[in-house]
Amino acid sequence: MKVKTILLIDDNKIDSYITRHLLLKNKIGEIFIIQSSAIEALRYLDSIRNDPKHFPDCIFLDIRMPEMDGFEFLDEYVLLPDTIKNKCDIFMLSSSNDQRDIDRAAHYSYVKRFLMKPLNVDILKMHIQEAG
Repeated sequence: MKVKTILLIDDNKIDSYITRHLLLKNKIGEIFIIQSSAIEALRYLDSIRNDPKHFPDCIFLDIRMPEMDGFEFLDEYVLLPDTIKNKCDIFMLSSSNDQRDIDRAAHYSYVKRFLMKPLNVDILKMHIQEAG
């Protein structure tokens, strides 16, 4: 799978910076849309619903965020058009290895993998290839 556009959803600016830097350094993604809240990310996805060339290839979604967490985002994400959902692979990110979160993430069909922060690039590349 060729990953060009990545939507990164994380309220922690340092984590966003590190993730983006790591992905760029390893030539994973070219265009990064960074949203600091799940609500903003849903608004963004809704705004491009009729413009497939702007759909992200991957979404990196943090679990723990204020206002709307990653799981609440996923509950709203299912309401988006299939054209968006079928193009995007979602990878959930967490600094916690809470088994309940891992199990819960597995119940969402759009979530390809649950990944620990900081990202391990070799593991990420393997999962991206599997998803594509």
